[in-house]
Amino acid sequence: MTEKMHELAPHHLPFFIPKADGSDQMMVTVLIALIVIILLLGTFYLYLHSLPERLAHKHGRIQFELVAVLGLLALFTHNQIFWVAALVLAFVQLPDFTTPLDTIASSANRIAKRFDGKGDVAADAYLEEQEAMTADSGDGKTAVEAAPQTGVESASESAPQSPVSEPSPDVKA
Repeated sequence: MTEKMHELAPHHLPFFIPKADGSDQMMVTVLIALIVIILLLGTFYLYLHSLPERLAHKHGRIQFELVAVLGLLALFTHNQIFWVAALVLAFVQLPDFTTPLDTIASSANRIAKRFDGKGDVAADAYLEEQEAMTADSGDGKTAVEAAPQTGVESASESAPQSPVSEPSPDVKA
């Protein structure tokens, strides 16, 4: 029983019409394209979202961590103001506040150790030299008064000097 096709029926059907066996070529093509597009858009979104963190790598650790936290807040809360703040913070170079503060703290520590008597070797050597200079040389003069002035720098001038003036040896505390 062979039936002839109607003479007005098209002899070639387009590819997007499902075949008689139930396979749909158009649906499979669109599904694959949709998966690829979703993966590419997600990758681009995450790449763009990590832009502030990548820019902040050249700055200090604290600034990088701040930008990273703002980026995560923007990612999970969908508040773009956090992302904009992270981007602005990544472009701005924050001044270094810790280095001067560390220098001040270490200088204050050295000064405190000098007057405390528990200093390091350099502070101990400085204190011993000060004591030797103020010691009595036997003829009623101190070592500083007895030493001839030659114009050559003494060892005490090369030792680290304290910004705080030390009391003179004549003044009793």
